[in-house]
Parts: sequence; C-alpha cells; structure tokens
Amino acid sequence: MIYNNPRILEINTRVWLRKKNLTSIKEIPDSQIEEWKDLGFDYIWFMGIWKINKDIVSKYCFEPGLVATYNEALKDWKKEDVIGSPYAISEYTVNPEIGTEEDLLNLKQRLNSAGIKLIVDFVSNHFSIGSELLKTNKDLFVPADEYFYKNDPLTYFQSPYDPKEYYAHGRDPLFLAWQDTVQINYFNPNARKFMIDILNKITSLADGVRCDMAMLTLNNIFYNTWIGPLRKYGFEKPEKEFWYEAIASVKIKRPDFVFIAEAYWNLEWQLQLLGFDFTYDKTLLDRLVHNEIQGVKYHLKADEDFQKKSVRFIENHDELRAAANFGKDRSMAAAVVISTIRGMIFYHDGQFEGKKIKLPVQLRREQFEKIDERIQNFYYKLLRITKAQIFRLGSWEQLEPTSVHEKDNTFENIFVWQWIYKNDSRLVAINFSPSTARCRVKFKVPQDKMILNLYDELNSVSYERSVQEINEEGLFIELKAFSSHIFAFNL
Repeated sequence: MIYNNPRILEINTRVWLRKKNLTSIKEIPDSQIEEWKDLGFDYIWFMGIWKINKDIVSKYCFEPGLVATYNEALKDWKKEDVIGSPYAISEYTVNPEIGTEEDLLNLKQRLNSAGIKLIVDFVSNHFSIGSELLKTNKDLFVPADEYFYKNDPLTYFQSPYDPKEYYAHGRDPLFLAWQDTVQINYFNPNARKFMIDILNKITSLADGVRCDMAMLTLNNIFYNTWIGPLRKYGFEKPEKEFWYEAIASVKIKRPDFVFIAEAYWNLEWQLQLLGFDFTYDKTLLDRLVHNEIQGVKYHLKADEDFQKKSVRFIENHDELRAAANFGKDRSMAAAVVISTIRGMIFYHDGQFEGKKIKLPVQLRREQFEKIDERIQNFYYKLLRITKAQIFRLGSWEQLEPTSVHEKDNTFENIFVWQWIYKNDSRLVAINFSPSTARCRVKFKVPQDKMILNLYDELNSVSYERSVQEINEEGLFIELKAFSSHIFAFNL
C-alpha cells in the first residue's frame, strides 16, 4: 500500500556497521529489518555507501577546522579513525569496505520484502578531487586557468594529472569551497547526460535518492556561483533545469523511484515543481529550535501539496543532535510535532537513544554514550502509535486553541490538530513551553453520543468528557511543560 506521510530513517552506514560489529551490509540480520518494519519505517537511507578515494584523506581531512570537530566529537580519535567524507564520491560503485553491488541488491530485496524501500545518496554538485574522472572525463568539470587559481586558490586548483590544467572545487556560494572535491559543470550538456546516466543506473540498485544540496544545480544558482569561468569559457545557461530533465528521464524508467532534495534558501517549492517528491523542511526545525510557536502554526498552514512533500526532522547528520539542541523534554515534544503532521517524517540513527554528540562524517566511529532509556522508550511508543493507518491515510486539520480565562494566555503555547480516517480520529495536543499550559479546543466529535471516550495513547490514560461541553465550550486541556496528548476516539 502507498502511504502519505512516509517515515524514513537515516543510517550512517560505515559507522553503523562498525557499531553493530558487522563487516558488510550483507551481514545485516533479518531481525534488524523486522525491527525497522515493526517501528513503521517505509524507507531506510543508507548514507555513505559509494566508493571514495582513500588516498586523498591524509591531504584533505586533517585541516584545523575538521580536527577541531574530531576533538569535540571523539576524544580518543586516532588517525585511522578518519576515513574520508562520503560526500566526496570517487565513483558510483559500492564502497568495497561495506560490501558489493550484489550485497546491495540483496539488501534491497530483503528490505522490499518487508515493505521497506532503500534510499541512497546522489551528490549532484561534485565528485572527489581524487576521482579518476578528472583524468578520463575532464570536460565534466568547471574549468579554470592560472589567473583564477592565483587569485582564489581556495576555490580553484591545479590538476594533479596535468599542471597546465585548472579546475574549480565544489562549493556552496555561502561558504568556502570543499577542498576534497571538484565541481561538476551543469552548463555542459555532456556533464548533464553523464549525471542522468548515473541516476538511471542507480534505479536498478535502490528505490530512491537523497540528493545532497540539490538547489546548487539550479541554473540561476549555478550561474551566480560560477559566473567567472562560465563567461570566460563560453558556457551558456541551459533552457531547462537539470532536475527537470533528470527526474523526467528516471521516472520514465521507474515511476516509483523517489527523489528527496536537501534544500534551503526558500527554493523548496521550486524543486517540488521540478519533480522532487520530497524536500527538506529546515524552516520547521529552525522555528521549533527558536521556540517560534506562532511561526510554526503559520508554517503548517501552507499549501497542502507543499506540506505533503516536506521532509520533517529535528536532527540529521548535518544538524545538532536533538537532545542537545532542544534539551531532553523539549526534544520529545518536538518529536511529537514532526511525527503527527503531514509530510515525510525523518529520523536519524541515535536519535531514539538520546545521543547528544554530532559526529563529523569523516569519522568511522562515534563516542560511547549511555542510552537514555526514557527517551528510547518514548520514541518506541511514539513510533508504534503513529504508524497507524490514520496517520498515513487520514485527513489532517490544525485547530485553534482558545483561552480558558481572559487572563490566561498559555493557550498560545499549545499545538492542536485532529486526524480523521473513516470513523477513527486522533486529537493531538502538545505544550511547547517550559511551564504548564491550558486551553479549550473544539473539534469534530460524534453527534450521536452524550459522552466521548478519549484514550490517551501516549500516556495510557482514559478520559470521559461531555460531547455537549466540547461543542459549546471546547475540550479543556491542561498540559505540563513539554507534555503531549494523543487522544484516540471513534466518530
């Protein structure tokens, strides 16, 4: 069955295998896949499965800024723990340190048999500076010359294969270039075709791709970032966007293949219009982090299609850990928010254990952290509650809580929404503040009953309330700091 509001789990593959004492993806036990199924995951994103060039690690992965992050994340790290960025891909073949293509296909088949789809990386912006493509397919990359290099040696570099040739490093225009990468030239038709061919190859190995920094390949962004070399070498802006061409090509072959965009800068809607099935919702995370409760409420009123295609998360490998970023109790309230709204619900390995240390992607192991059993038990309960069909197939409506007293404005700190599917309903209420909050709220109730039986699935408590009171005044709700209700009842 195809669900709305699918759930995805990100796994840092190299780190996760080591933590589980597994040598390859083929050793992942059936019991693990059954656990993912039981928790209601529709997708598993195995981050970092593609081949990288280990020979460049010593040159590019020990610069002072990176070393500082290693010191912070892993106190006893050693040189051999630094294994290179999975986002500096050498070629789109399976990294031999985690398995083979046959192993990946077998894993996909086992996941699919459990009703789970496999997501892998597609790093559209760049390749590893150590990729053989810099020798065999040099026209794929943004060219430069000695002038560019001397004036900006952090953005441009001299080819290791020919001292007369220069190229650009991959970059986000808001930050310094990634020194271990080489920038793909999306104004070159040959490069576009090459990358589209890679995507079509991936369709036989996985069920979808998470596209790293997807907005960087948009024509206007790309032009503004690389205007100098593009003008010098006569590259003109293409008529169509790369993503429009790429997604259309892939969907002809596999209409069910899923495209997920890591996206920022308010370009999410544009990427959705170009064919992306889902786009990151960083705005929601930021508003939750900064306690912009009214901003969150407003954000959730956006167009329904946009909501359904938004990826909701409170942590991932690029962000701070939720337990550290929000604090324990507020992180759990935020988890209820993202788990009970529309869109793709995104979780990150380690989130359920309450881990607090953000791990640099270049490291192969993580600092030991004791499992927070309260957080773990909470997540496992929340996941099992929200895997129900009503959260997948039902209709969702945000409700407006009102004050219980003219001098009590704590109702403003409460999120409330209702799910309805057939004759089943859920009422979700979340106090997103550090003190007790109260409200009244009206919602759809059965009109042929005098008493409504409400079962709080999250707290395992039952209540009986007057239908007349709910209709006339609204249900009275009082929640302690960062607490939530998920009421189940029949219509």
